[in-house]
Amino acid sequence: RSYRAGATPNPCIQCNGVLKFQVLLQRARALGATHLATGHYARVLPGGGLGVAADPDKDQSYFLHQVDHRALERTLFPVGEVTKDVVRAKAESAGFTNARKKDSTGICFIGERRFTDFLGQYLPAQPGPICASDGELLGEHQGLMYHTIGQRQGPGIGGLSAHPEAPWYVVEKQLATNTLVVAQGNQHPALFRDKLVAAEVIWIAGEAPAMPLSCHAKIRYRQPDQACVISQQDKRLIVTFEAPQRAVTPGQSVVFYEGEACLGGGVIEAAL
Repeated sequence: RSYRAGATPNPCIQCNGVLKFQVLLQRARALGATHLATGHYARVLPGGGLGVAADPDKDQSYFLHQVDHRALERTLFPVGEVTKDVVRAKAESAGFTNARKKDSTGICFIGERRFTDFLGQYLPAQPGPICASDGELLGEHQGLMYHTIGQRQGPGIGGLSAHPEAPWYVVEKQLATNTLVVAQGNQHPALFRDKLVAAEVIWIAGEAPAMPLSCHAKIRYRQPDQACVISQQDKRLIVTFEAPQRAVTPGQSVVFYEGEACLGGGVIEAAL
């Protein structure tokens, strides 16, 4: 449904919030376990809060922001206090065959297949125009669902004779006309926005903090924390950044932080 609506969802976040830390935790409790332990790089703070991992390069709190404090109180993150090198060394000394296995990527539940093939099972391809940000027709795409904001690879429109050699980037998906809008250069102004609207907001503490709130946020995994101010508008949040953000992508998540504590987050509904 998200792809059909022109968004780019993050299923790993939903999986954590709904399956691993709801259904799986309930099953563990039914079996008599007191806690659930996972291999996420994160920490449980006193009182059940979510903290960033000791290894900033592996911190996965971004993917865990939908897990509330009640579940966190019954969760253990054994690797949250160590670096990946330490984990690999411990695994090697214990004789684990996967001690040096490369890090996993991608979406686990679709298996070893191309993501475009997976999407094609559910959404028919709908070719449409590729236009520059000034409206010039440049080519044809095979479906908006195959593209995301900020994407460089994919449009296949390089080497246009009337344009310089700089690469093209996706800057907008116009659902009403099935148009993919692109611009040249990775610093093109059309790639940047200083505000966003977030919906489906979940606060780890179970209730929203006082608004407006000055804090930091990430709009993608491993992004450095970005200073922002959050304000409430009905059931949605308006997030205003101190500096314009590149490739704000509807469907992805914006996650909020105060120091080492992850406060929660929501789904990006629109860039402003």
